[in-house]
Amino acid sequence: MYNAIARNKRNTVIIISLFVAFFTAVSASLSWLTGNIWVGVSLLGFICVFTLVQYFAAARWAIGLAGGVRIDKETHPRLWRTVENLAISEGMPMPKVYIIPDDSINAMAIGRDPWHAHVGATEGLLKITEKYELEGVMAHEMAHIKNYDTRVKLIVFGLVGAFSALAQFCWLFIFGIFGSSRGGRQRNRGAFLTILMFPLGFVLFFIGVIAWLISAIIGPLVMNGVSRQREYLADATGALMTRHPEALMSALNKMELFSQAAARKNIATAGMYFTNPFRRGLFARLFSSHPATDDRIDRLAEMAQDFF
Repeated sequence: MYNAIARNKRNTVIIISLFVAFFTAVSASLSWLTGNIWVGVSLLGFICVFTLVQYFAAARWAIGLAGGVRIDKETHPRLWRTVENLAISEGMPMPKVYIIPDDSINAMAIGRDPWHAHVGATEGLLKITEKYELEGVMAHEMAHIKNYDTRVKLIVFGLVGAFSALAQFCWLFIFGIFGSSRGGRQRNRGAFLTILMFPLGFVLFFIGVIAWLISAIIGPLVMNGVSRQREYLADATGALMTRHPEALMSALNKMELFSQAAARKNIATAGMYFTNPFRRGLFARLFSSHPATDDRIDRLAEMAQDFF
């Protein structure tokens, strides 16, 4: 488990380093093409500020995308006490707790570290689970926080947004240069700019396409691939927290029987949920943020025989 935590911290450094290297190269290229160093500096500065804002605010944004409503002990004592007992037993800080007004059966965890963590459960989960099942699900979510899985997911979530912003910047810049102009003098000026700036426009188009592919397809696929592997570890860690793997197995069985797509879902936040918030099917399984439920149950059953 400690090796997994250390690996997640190393992955965080690697991801951020690659991200900074990519945008530094893009900024340097733009400065060289335009002959103006401030073009690259401005882009790099914007991306750095955007990334910092994402890092510190993305957890609240992700909860907001899910429609989470923050609760306390008085408003929803059952969920609050479940999370509180797990936090105390593991010596972890108490995360912020949310109810997600959705009839789907799910839960989620997000946050850059255990001291800035958020956990949530859907109304559907609270309706269908017994006390021990709810404890198993929330232990799984607390395990993601303990193992720093949520930090890796949060950073990837933020980087996907940064690449999306870069793609939009490229499109806006291209349309600004090559957009149609009215009037003879403006038309002549627009034609001159088109000839002068064509190499830059081609480069920006290429960068925009790459950034869009990363933000819309590659980034979510990488995030989901990482998420699938971390789910197994979170299941095992959660089972060790409660000493009751059958509780999590029972909850997974119920989710498999009564599952439905979440009302509010986003591909960028899918890996933050307990189970895949999208509808099932072959395509969904290929690009799912979670391993098959049957596989998770089988691994928990093996763990129950070996350790309990």
